Amino acid sequence: MVEQELKKVHRKIAVDLFNKVWDLMEKTDRTSKEELDMLHSAHASRYHWGIVGNELNFARGEWQISRVYAILNSPERALYHAQKSMDYCRENDIGDFDLAFAYESLARAYSLTNQRAQFQSHLEKAVEASETIQKDGDRKVFLQEIEDLREQLTT
Repeated sequence: MVEQELKKVHRKIAVDLFNKVWDLMEKTDRTSKEELDMLHSAHASRYHWGIVGNELNFARGEWQISRVYAILNSPERALYHAQKSMDYCRENDIGDFDLAFAYESLARAYSLTNQRAQFQSHLEKAVEASETIQKDGDRKVFLQEIEDLREQLTT
């Protein structure tokens, strides 16, 4: 009984922190304190998913950590966690938008480096993977992320 209650607590914390990070990622005028909070919360969410989640949760958690590092302009760490997200997808046959976003996170991380060919390759794979996204709404959200990434690179 205690173990089940503890799992519920870990799950709630993981979800709440994931959502908090999402809110902070969308905020355009983050303070340095909020940036640090966003980073720690992303890692903490992934930690709690590591206790009660599955490989899909792990892939999403690694994607979110990668995105936070990309926002914070830390390419090496963004790339590390993007690759972890991709590894979970490949090793566990995770597809749909999770695979597309794993490619997107690799492209985004490479966009912060001088490795233009790697960026372009992963961006193309992300767009190709988007063709397998089942839900039209999910595909639309994903393609908007790709468009936003392309726009960031031209400004």
